[in-house]
This record gives sequence, structure tokens and C-alpha cells, in this order.
Amino acid sequence: MADLLRRVAERADTTAFRELYQTYGPRVKAYMMRLGADAGTAEDLAHETLFTVWRRAALYRAEKGSVASWIFAIARNLRIDRLRREVPWQQLAQEHFEEASGEALPDAALSEKERQARVHAALSNLPPEQHEVVVLSYLEGLSHGEIAQRLGLPLGTVKSRIRIAYQKIRTALEDLR
Repeated sequence: MADLLRRVAERADTTAFRELYQTYGPRVKAYMMRLGADAGTAEDLAHETLFTVWRRAALYRAEKGSVASWIFAIARNLRIDRLRREVPWQQLAQEHFEEASGEALPDAALSEKERQARVHAALSNLPPEQHEVVVLSYLEGLSHGEIAQRLGLPLGTVKSRIRIAYQKIRTALEDLR
């Protein structure tokens, strides 16, 4: 093989490079694919490797290693250079975008469910007259005057029931803030 490389370096024998390429081209391509390159990139790197060997054949020294070791070292270095030049992050095409789920995260959903259960329990513990005014005010959205009219109660009574109910709920749910 050293003789073949010498003939390539002299560039006098046109068949020498063809022989070198036929011998090492498929091996370098397979090596690149084992390193993780796709077939197209492996083919490109094999061409680039053997072109570099053709240009630098005169620099080969047999005392430093075999021809195969020298060629595969060139291939490995070219692969490393290619990886350094590649952009590690590439924007996805528009059809590959995914929208984030509108659903709450599981821990947030569980926390909200527990919070709702605590609020429901606090409302259930209210006396019926306080429960009724809270439901009319906060859930149905009625004003204090509308509640007083609907229930036939004085406005002050409605306001005091709401205030007392609010204080009880606040005390029951104090740790949720």
C-alpha cells in the first residue's frame, strides 16, 4: 500500500488514485456510518478524505504508521471538523411545530381540585341562611339589594350575613393564600 500511495503522490500513474479509491472509498464510508453519519454525509466525507489523501500523499511517512491508519486518521479528523461546523440547533419546519397543551400540569390540576374541595367544604359548613346569601352573591352575581328583595330581608341583614359568612370562609381557608 505504501507503494500505491507513492504512485499517487507522484501523480504520474492515473490508475493509482482509482485503485486507492476503490480500496479505501467503501471502507472510509462504512467507518463514517459507524461513527453516526448518514449515507450522504458518509459518502461526502469519504470523497473529501480520499481527495485529501491525493493532495497530501507526499507527506505520508511509513515510520509513523500504516497507510490505512494514516487514511483513517484523516477521515476521523475531517469528521470532527464537519461536526464542529454543523449547527447543533435547527429550526423545525412549520408543520412540525406543536402547540403546548392548554391543560394544567398534573400537580397544578391536583392542587386546584384540592382547593375546590376545601372551598366547597367551607361553604357546606355555613349555616343555611349564610350559605344562601353567599351563593346568591358570589355564584349568581346578585347585588346585596337584589338578594334582599329576593329573600324579603332588610339590606343590613343581607350584608351582615355575607360579612359573617366571609369571615368563616376566610378562617377555614386561611392556609390557602
